[in-house]
Amino acid sequence: MTSLFVDRRGVEIRLDGEALTFYEKDERVATVPIAPLERIYVFGDTLVRAGLLAKLGERGVGVVFLSGRRFVPSLFLPKPHNDAVRRVRQYELSSSNVFKMRFSREIVARKIQAQRDCLLSLKTEHSECENELIEFADRLLELLPQVEGLSCSAELRGLEGAAAKVYFSGIARVLPKELCFSGRNRRPPRDPFNVILSLGYTLLHSEAVLISYGMGLDPYIGFYHSLDFGRESLACDLIEDLRPLVDRFAIRLFEEKVLTIDDFSRQTDSCLLGKSGRTRFYPAWDECRASLRSALEDRASELLRATTELSNMPDVERCTA
Repeated sequence: MTSLFVDRRGVEIRLDGEALTFYEKDERVATVPIAPLERIYVFGDTLVRAGLLAKLGERGVGVVFLSGRRFVPSLFLPKPHNDAVRRVRQYELSSSNVFKMRFSREIVARKIQAQRDCLLSLKTEHSECENELIEFADRLLELLPQVEGLSCSAELRGLEGAAAKVYFSGIARVLPKELCFSGRNRRPPRDPFNVILSLGYTLLHSEAVLISYGMGLDPYIGFYHSLDFGRESLACDLIEDLRPLVDRFAIRLFEEKVLTIDDFSRQTDSCLLGKSGRTRFYPAWDECRASLRSALEDRASELLRATTELSNMPDVERCTA
């Protein structure tokens, strides 16, 4: 199974039997069979026929529309899983303080450990920074035991933020100086590395929404990330400890010169990835996506098992607020 990336202004996509056909100015320019497709990512000004969307939904192919310079995602979801009991169990457990804190501690611990693993993995390629990377990794190791002692989400978020500051200070040591990376920034990202992080996180989040939906979970009902209007909080939960994998992917793109600073343009308060850079980013992302998708499916499966086990417990604590 594979992904299809459509990033060409003025293209129209139509359905032709079991294939997608692409037209420019009413001239047929390409044909892609539906059978091997798992995801379609559509950027920019592209016309998609309603019949095609219906066919893709029937075949379980998710469509992610990314619009604007900030790649704001809108998702077309395939047919949902038909076991509504899964969603009922999820809703019940969203009121359990016991479950939410256990789940949240595990997420934060996994994320800090993944950040530490990422820093240590950079030692071989960046021997000039080896001692600094080890120091940052040791500081993350010191934070890990604190997770179990925390009793509310606010405390966990504070620890997560402290770990992120240490972690991205380590990442900054190995990136080329011309990228001007000094830490995480977004909405909009202001340097090339943050542009790629934001795009990668957006694509990973979209994948988590589609997987949650397909496995019978509600992507809006999270446990560590609380309810918030318009936010797929469960998807945020599922991707949290996988973000360092996206970070490592982004580092590799610049290390291997897949992307260079020439692929970006700067404005007063933002930085943008140009069309030539995007054409190289998509194939690289598709290679990385398979392992990320597998990890997301594992996370969602773990959650399904947990909801089944805990929903059968007679004394699951519930929040009265």
